[in-house]
Amino acid sequence: MVQLSAMKRVKGRAPLSVVVAIIGGLALAGIIFTEDLRGLTEVKEKETENEKEKKRTSLRAEMRTSVLLSAEPATPPQAPKMAFNASQCSVTKGYWAYDRSRKLPYTDQTCPYIDRQDSCQRNGRPDSDYLYWDWHLDDCVLPSFDPVSILEKLRGKRIMFVGDSLLLGQWLSFVCLVNSAVQDTPAAKSMERSRTLSVYTAREYNASIEFYWAPFLVESNSDRNIRLGASGRVLHVDAIEEHAKHWRRADVLVFDSYVWWMTGYSIKTVWGSFGDEGYEELDAWVAYRLGLKTWANWVDSNIDPTVTRVFFTSEDWGREGGIRCYNETWPITQRGYWGSGSDRRMMEVMSGVLGRMRTPVTLLNITQLTEHRVDAHVSVYTETGGLLVTDEQKADPQRYTDCIHWCVPGVPDTWNQLLYAHL
Repeated sequence: MVQLSAMKRVKGRAPLSVVVAIIGGLALAGIIFTEDLRGLTEVKEKETENEKEKKRTSLRAEMRTSVLLSAEPATPPQAPKMAFNASQCSVTKGYWAYDRSRKLPYTDQTCPYIDRQDSCQRNGRPDSDYLYWDWHLDDCVLPSFDPVSILEKLRGKRIMFVGDSLLLGQWLSFVCLVNSAVQDTPAAKSMERSRTLSVYTAREYNASIEFYWAPFLVESNSDRNIRLGASGRVLHVDAIEEHAKHWRRADVLVFDSYVWWMTGYSIKTVWGSFGDEGYEELDAWVAYRLGLKTWANWVDSNIDPTVTRVFFTSEDWGREGGIRCYNETWPITQRGYWGSGSDRRMMEVMSGVLGRMRTPVTLLNITQLTEHRVDAHVSVYTETGGLLVTDEQKADPQRYTDCIHWCVPGVPDTWNQLLYAHL
């Protein structure tokens, strides 16, 4: 009887130990399933995060590649660059590199001398990337412009820039670069401006930085009013003394002849006095050679190379082909780029005349490196007829864009960096 009732209890309900075992097994399985599910979820999350990181890394790599390609330093020279040596270093072989981190030595707000024609930021230019490009030489280290060093070199001396409005911009750049190291007091400096001669003086150094307005170097009927149309200009290609008498006793002379390159295909010329009737119309390059020879003869006859250093700045003429500089905010980064506007015949005249001079003349060859900088012209952020370009005029860029002059600060600072390296 006892055995039968026990058997009946087994059939009706499982023993406690079995129930416990089953429950424990189910719990263990649940834990294992939960852990597996958590593991799968973590793996999936890691895979998703890895994919996101790969995309972020790829995007950063693309951005870095884009910046490098846009600045296009190409493949840096493998050998270490040597210190700058004017006789061994080519200033034309290099590349423009963007460096937003560098501190500007001056702006058109901090330097009070910049003409409104060149004050792009003050005139409302909205972008500023054009201010942060540096010219790097392929094989040499181009030294930075050191205003204190240049003032020491010019102590008790005169440096004079002679030429047209392009060289005027370079002179203003040079003045502002130097002025950044001079105390801002009337006792430390002075500036005198006139239509023909302008003089900045750093009194502590007894150094003067001067500009003399002589757009054609030789005399012409448009020396004072350069806006006189090309058809009305008459050049006295064999007369220079009226200008040159102001150049004597300068310790450094920097010349340019840019306006010659934009006079058109022919130039009216005279010999003798302007009062004489009649003129001869010559091809521009022929008249340029005659005028430049007159200048060269004066330099050879009047300059003592042991006392005075002479520089001649090559030209940049890139206006051909429309308003190339309008709305441009990035340089042309193609290495070896040569703009279609460069007049090689005029360049040959220049190099030929300079090459035959007795007096050593250092050519500051800025032409090719400058032609890359379509982004740095004054464009519509300038003045015309003595008045700022209006919003209505900006809407007509074909007529009012200036692709000749350069923003200051800007590209003219690089020209002065090259001048400083040679000094």
